Amino acid sequence: MADGSNMERGGKLGQLKRVPMLNAWVHDVSMDDIIENLREGAMLTLHVDMIMKLQTDREFHALLDRFDVITCDSQIMYFATKFLGNPVRERVSGSDYFPRFYTRYADDPSVTVFLMGGKPGIADMAAARINEKVGRKMIVGTDAPAFDFETDPTEIDRMIAAVNDSGATVCLVGLGGGRQEKFIMRYRDRMPEVRLWLPLGGTIDYESGTFARPPTWITEWGFEWLYRLLKEPRARFHRYVVHEPPFLWAVLKQKLGMYRSPFG
Repeated sequence: MADGSNMERGGKLGQLKRVPMLNAWVHDVSMDDIIENLREGAMLTLHVDMIMKLQTDREFHALLDRFDVITCDSQIMYFATKFLGNPVRERVSGSDYFPRFYTRYADDPSVTVFLMGGKPGIADMAAARINEKVGRKMIVGTDAPAFDFETDPTEIDRMIAAVNDSGATVCLVGLGGGRQEKFIMRYRDRMPEVRLWLPLGGTIDYESGTFARPPTWITEWGFEWLYRLLKEPRARFHRYVVHEPPFLWAVLKQKLGMYRSPFG
């Protein structure tokens, strides 16, 4: 993807500005622009845990150029863009984007969605809730892959067949940061009916109703990490306690001109 790529084949958004963030970047783009214009391609919502994985995972880092738009999916990162003097216009998180997406295209029968990820039964719960909200069968398939799916070619073939058999034109992949992006880029060519790829992590859990969103003020003040940590301490400890402080230190080094990409 060249710097400032178009988000849709028609090029409605024109050129997108990249805002540097450590050894990655986010695009300065609004939620409304993405909802209206990203109909094909792949979206990446970048948050702190993911950007810290990009400091050590060379394979993941090499995939960045293949995403059509990369958004700032973190209030802490949003504040960081301001601190660095090059702010994005707004935070665009996956869990905020997806409800807007399916509401916007509720009456468009060409938009059908496959949910891949979550524990067994969770994606089915999310599908039922979303289909009830939109008033049609927009979610046409779900799958809960084995945790170690990457090591089992038979499981990967099964996952791909499930998507193809559904006829979905959009695939939301929630397999964990880094893993879901690698799956998309490795196998998207084997799922030709899918036009839009959405690696959106825990969004399936939110849509299932099994994990509540925090109040808006908590997110706006940058304390969603603390809310999630208190709700799920074991699951969130590494993401918010291990990765958050090194991220802030790395941003300070970038501000002072001392940060160097680990990959040169």
